[in-house]
Amino acid sequence: MSNYISWDQTKIEDFSEDNITSFYANGYVFGRINKGNMNKTRSIRVNLSDFELNSENRRVLRKIEGLEMSTLQLPMSENTYDWHIHKLAKDFYDNKFGKGIFTASKVKQLITDAENSNFNYLFKYEFQGALVGYCIAYSNTNITHYTYPFYDFTKFENNFGMGMMLNAILWAQGKSNQYIYLGSAKDYKDKYKLQFNNLEWFDGEQWQTDLDELKSLLTPLN
Repeated sequence: MSNYISWDQTKIEDFSEDNITSFYANGYVFGRINKGNMNKTRSIRVNLSDFELNSENRRVLRKIEGLEMSTLQLPMSENTYDWHIHKLAKDFYDNKFGKGIFTASKVKQLITDAENSNFNYLFKYEFQGALVGYCIAYSNTNITHYTYPFYDFTKFENNFGMGMMLNAILWAQGKSNQYIYLGSAKDYKDKYKLQFNNLEWFDGEQWQTDLDELKSLLTPLN
């Protein structure tokens, strides 16, 4: 998560669906620092109005056939919360992005503390009765933001990470969302997010659909 692109930051007080949807439409996304925190970034989203899976999407879904997604409303009560959730998240983010990027205490806060979290859903993923992972998310009647995914990378290959995202896209489309937001595109590691039809990206001023231009902006890996 280093080198995160942030063109502007703001803190909203109006948490109505219309206001939040409007901010997302203008390139802002919820962050994890505090309640109401939003960053303007090179956001990417999928227009779900006539979204269809492409051949690569279908290939991934065939490889992880049986992956199931369920949704949990947030905040989660302290009595319901399981510490294994934040351990799984910490292990995942330590491995993928470096130690200290996403602390266990922050993960728990986002899931259990409505006064300090912008997120209202936890997506849970299971495969053949085994827990795969979760994604902390925001969703309303217009949009979904697939925000902080994490899974057991020691047991499940990368196809499951993509499968989790695909399941969320289909879920959002099934509830008649207009868009699902997939985070930002800052460097070459984010190219996996570009494997969908109807993809749009925010250039700082407006939404674009030219993926070749976006790919040219992604910082190569060292």
